[in-house]
Amino acid sequence: MPARPDASLDGVVTALERAGCVAAREEAAELWVAAGGDEGTLERLVARRTAGEPLAWVTGRTVFCGLVLRVDPGVYVPRPQTEPLAERAADRLRRAGTDVLGAPGARPGFGGRAVDLCTGAGTIAAVLKARVPGAEVIATDSSPAAVECALANGVDARLGHLDEPVPPSWEQTVDVVTAVVPYVPTEALHLLDRDSRQFEPRAALDGGPGGRRWLEEVVRRAPRWLRPGRGALLLELGGDQHRVIRGALAEAGFGPVEVLLDEEGDPRGIEAVLTA
Repeated sequence: MPARPDASLDGVVTALERAGCVAAREEAAELWVAAGGDEGTLERLVARRTAGEPLAWVTGRTVFCGLVLRVDPGVYVPRPQTEPLAERAADRLRRAGTDVLGAPGARPGFGGRAVDLCTGAGTIAAVLKARVPGAEVIATDSSPAAVECALANGVDARLGHLDEPVPPSWEQTVDVVTAVVPYVPTEALHLLDRDSRQFEPRAALDGGPGGRRWLEEVVRRAPRWLRPGRGALLLELGGDQHRVIRGALAEAGFGPVEVLLDEEGDPRGIEAVLTA
């Protein structure tokens, strides 16, 4: 007689708890669904998760801003903390799309333009397209695995370093540039959770000393693409990084910086409009 589903599920919960998974019951439910009722598959999935492999890699999916998206092994795992930034970018893109018919490159039905750098699985770009269907959105990543995953999620993803894959015809026509660059300080990588340290690619996490290397690089590159006086840059960051890149933002021609806070009041991102 096959085991009762609830009994098997309880066993999975226990195994995950012993492995140190904080949300063991929620993760067990996802593994149960991913296994499709096959006990052998369930055992293999549980073994991968208890070994520390990220849940999204084990199940092959994640839910981000209500969208079910594919996440392949080796691709940066989207974090819930990025969702408010994605929604904020979508709101700005939606508002920009109502006022761009006279802008260079615009056409009837045009909903604005956005560029998502370091797109990973294409999560932010997918949200932008879902929220603003008429928009043109290009995503980039230097990881072939990430680009393949983003393409599978319906994103116009292009392989290359930061903004290099963006066509020159897009210069000064972009309404929103978003980026979740590697911003963990090199000296703080050892403080990350076990799953991230052992499994996720270091290149997707390591932001150099102070975590500023790629943040400052994106700030320098973004003005080439943004519409002067209207285009906005939205960057995810942490700690006091919003303070240390203010100088770079001012030098690049951005106006006042709005710091985006999470529910606990901690800085999670910045939004700045190009004024020059």
